[in-house]
Amino acid sequence: LCDAQVSLVIFSSLGKLSEYCSPSTTLSKMLERYQQNSGKKLWDATHENLSAEIDRIKKENDNMQIELRHLKGPDLNSLNPKELIPIEEGLQNGLTSVREKQMDFLKMLRKNERMLEEENKRLKYLLQHQQLAIEGSMRELEISYHQKDPEYADQM
Repeated sequence: LCDAQVSLVIFSSLGKLSEYCSPSTTLSKMLERYQQNSGKKLWDATHENLSAEIDRIKKENDNMQIELRHLKGPDLNSLNPKELIPIEEGLQNGLTSVREKQMDFLKMLRKNERMLEEENKRLKYLLQHQQLAIEGSMRELEISYHQKDPEYADQM
């Protein structure tokens, strides 16, 4: 009714937490305000260090997001020529790295192609020898069969 900000934290006898905050605030904001106005420290040094670390990481993340937008291209208009030089060098290095990987991949493909061709030649050679051996065995069978069958010789 009087636009006062209220926070209420209740722990039941079983340890269950219940809380209420005015719609215009949050519990953490209310606790910070209490700490400032009362002079009592609610957070120890560890929490303050963690809070500072979170702030540092947020700033680092923001900087990385900006850098990523620059690298992707849509936010390049805001950069001056001196700021564009490292981006160009990074892109050049990336392009060189990609080309090297492509060449390595092509070399590997050519090596595999040569190995497969050699294996194919070897298998063809083995198949040809097996076919010759089979043909030789078939001739021997025919000859031995015809030698056993006298009518065949007369018919010939």
